[in-house]
Amino acid sequence: MVYQTLRKLVQKLVRRRMPTEHGIQVNINLSTLDLVALGVGRTVGIGGYVLVVVASSQAGPSILICFLVAGLSSVLAGLCYAEMNAQFPRSGSAYLYSFVTIGEFWAFICGWNLILSFVADTAIVACAWTLAFANLLGNQISQPLNESISPHVPQVLTEYLGFIVVGLMLLLIELQTLPFDNFFLVAKVIVLVKLLVLGFVIISGFIKGDLHNWKLTEEDYIKAGLNDTSTLGPLGSGGFVPFGFKGILRGAATCFYAFIGFSIILTPVKKEKNSQCSIPMGIMISLFICFVLYFGVSAALTLMVPYYKLQPGSILPEAFLLIGWAPAYYVVSFGFFCSLSASLLSFMFPIRRLIHMMAKDDLLFPVLTRIRIGSYSRIMASVIFSIIAANMAFFLGLTDLVDLRSLESLLAYSMVALCVLILRYQPEVQKEGNEAEVQEGNRTAAEMLTLQRLFFPGSYTPTSLSGRVVYVCSSLLVLLIILLCLVLTQWPVLLSGDPVWISVVVVLLVLITGLTGVIWRQPQRSSPPPFKVPALPLLPLLSIFVNVYLMMQMTALTWARFGIWMLIGFAIYFSYGIQHSLVS
Repeated sequence: MVYQTLRKLVQKLVRRRMPTEHGIQVNINLSTLDLVALGVGRTVGIGGYVLVVVASSQAGPSILICFLVAGLSSVLAGLCYAEMNAQFPRSGSAYLYSFVTIGEFWAFICGWNLILSFVADTAIVACAWTLAFANLLGNQISQPLNESISPHVPQVLTEYLGFIVVGLMLLLIELQTLPFDNFFLVAKVIVLVKLLVLGFVIISGFIKGDLHNWKLTEEDYIKAGLNDTSTLGPLGSGGFVPFGFKGILRGAATCFYAFIGFSIILTPVKKEKNSQCSIPMGIMISLFICFVLYFGVSAALTLMVPYYKLQPGSILPEAFLLIGWAPAYYVVSFGFFCSLSASLLSFMFPIRRLIHMMAKDDLLFPVLTRIRIGSYSRIMASVIFSIIAANMAFFLGLTDLVDLRSLESLLAYSMVALCVLILRYQPEVQKEGNEAEVQEGNRTAAEMLTLQRLFFPGSYTPTSLSGRVVYVCSSLLVLLIILLCLVLTQWPVLLSGDPVWISVVVVLLVLITGLTGVIWRQPQRSSPPPFKVPALPLLPLLSIFVNVYLMMQMTALTWARFGIWMLIGFAIYFSYGIQHSLVS
């Protein structure tokens, strides 16, 4: 009896939808250049704050390496998103990709975290916007609020609560009436402003920069009155890598936030002839442009100003005050302010769209389907999400929000990579609405699984049996990669040559290699998508490994907040979603 109950529960958790049931798209044609502009516009923005945080307290000048690692992770994720979009052109969501490939439960986890991600995005941009605005006005507006609120409340609230609660709500409600065509025209103008401003920062940084700021010594600390920081501490130990290898890893996890946003390229594209080519190109080009911009700005920033002079509460334009370029400060502040304001445009549409889809699937309450179709419901949703975002800014600092957002995105990107790994080896569905009907040559599901068939399947096309083998092996690989990353976080012990830890790493690597070999030997689909990830199964596995390892660099508090959000989601899913889901 218990076995039957558990079996039914597992079947419900992994039940999948048909690809043809998915798809919400905006009726607008976009060229590759338009997609690049959209991706760059959505991605480049709050990264200016990330630069200051990482350079000041996590990595110092080695922030360049942090962006290199974060950019690599984003490129791998972008390749996986491009293949999934080629498979399901009308989707463009990690929630939908997970529902089609790995099952309902994982799709709910992905969708539930994406909801929090969009709200956190709004809170982050609102915090950075008010910070930039207050700095531009010399912090005069925030002082009356500062006197009337408890000093125990986070500083971001005590200074900017009025802006966050009032300005954010009114601005977002007003922007919901903006047509997509007009929004896109504004977005392209803002992208041009961003490129000009960041280009100015890069050129200025190399003109006013001093290479000595990349190789600070104890004497420099003594001259600056910081002679108690000669060992690794709050300000690091100087040099190009003042916070050590640990600081680079921690900084890379935070810098990952700077590359979030390229997936917006997938959602508004109308299906057309060249979309299968333009989307991958749009993703790769936009990520490359973003990397060049962030790499150049971070190099300029750390060359202009010694990293210990940057404060976590500072913003990018303040570096020009430190070198005595006041006019440049106002120019860069204006561009920074415009960039952050425009970023608010792109957050509320995706969250309404996602909640609408999850409610239509009955994973969330049916009343939420109105969030996308009714004017009153849309306004109420904007008000509610704005209040939630304001409360997140109330209780969490900006750095905490950035870390939480990065954690959620790393999880979503890992799931998409897993979807690519699994889907390529699954038999193709022949008829809509019936997952059991596959190609005639694939009727080998009743065959017994043997050790020989793991490495010599005996078929040139995927079968139900080979598909299940890949599904199970991929799931085990994810578990082993998580264990490996947990062990690798103890790298000081590994470097000391502890035989126990080294033996554990060797065993995990052998198991991972063996399971990867099993997947590699399975037949792939005879009709691959127009764009496919190269070097399967290695690149998706590498993407999962990098993402998981960056997730391990997050603080315990970030994981605790993530766990609380997940507990709320599990309560909704197991009390309502699992019983009412439309997938039978």
